[in-house]
Amino acid sequence: MIDKPVTLVLPAYNEEKAISSSLKKITGFMKQNFSDYEIIVVNDASTDRTAEIVSGFDDVIIVTHPYNKGNGSAVRTGIRNAKKEFVVMMDADGQHSIKDILKITEYLGVYDCVIGARTESSHGSFHRNMANRFYNSLATYVTNIKIEDLTSGYRGFRTSVIKKFLYMFPNGFSYPTTSTLAVIKAGYNLKYCPIIAKKRIGKSKIKILRDGFRFILIIIKIAILFSPLKVFLPVSLGFVTAGLAHMFYKIVLLGLRYTQFSIFLISVGVIIFLIGLLSEQIATLRYDKVEED
Repeated sequence: MIDKPVTLVLPAYNEEKAISSSLKKITGFMKQNFSDYEIIVVNDASTDRTAEIVSGFDDVIIVTHPYNKGNGSAVRTGIRNAKKEFVVMMDADGQHSIKDILKITEYLGVYDCVIGARTESSHGSFHRNMANRFYNSLATYVTNIKIEDLTSGYRGFRTSVIKKFLYMFPNGFSYPTTSTLAVIKAGYNLKYCPIIAKKRIGKSKIKILRDGFRFILIIIKIAILFSPLKVFLPVSLGFVTAGLAHMFYKIVLLGLRYTQFSIFLISVGVIIFLIGLLSEQIATLRYDKVEED
């Protein structure tokens, strides 16, 4: 038996096709392998029989939203209600194997965040896999740490650590992105462990174009919050380079004087760089505030 106190959180919205079989496996496995645990299902105002099915499990705590708020909001609610030292999030749609929780909890304690990284054997469409590779590359640039799976929803945290960043979680499907970048940029310890994700039961609620653009915006937002120069410096260099190139074209190639447009581009680049420096100082103060809280 594992003696680590663990809260298992499952956000659920219209999962009547999968929730019963998932909870049967989960409750049996947790009872057999953990001596101190609790299971919380956050029903995000489902319009099907999800709440009714979950209520039939005596050893499962159900928290119901009065109206639909989104996956990220459901995760926030689950973590706020978690009473154990560690909290693990997994999907209620049958994608995640409950056995993988052993891999995640094995490292919790040594690491503040442990993420189940989906291997190439995991089920996923070509477009989604390509999008995930792009997100991973962008997040790796922002954090200077290799990101193996930015959007995996199967992850565990030290509860006291992740509660510091709940205010940053968006209501939609990108809480994994936010939590990963926030934990890394705040200097906490992160670990990846390989998992295999199966094909979900039911229809996915994530739309590649709509939610993909949101993921990119969130990566940029978190970068600005924790490491602003990663965003401002490339933009600044772009403007300065364009200004110098325009000046070179006018003076060297055309034999003319430099123009006001060249000076304008260079000036904009310098201003953006200075804004980045100021933002970097504000980000440091923000991090100190999070630590105090």
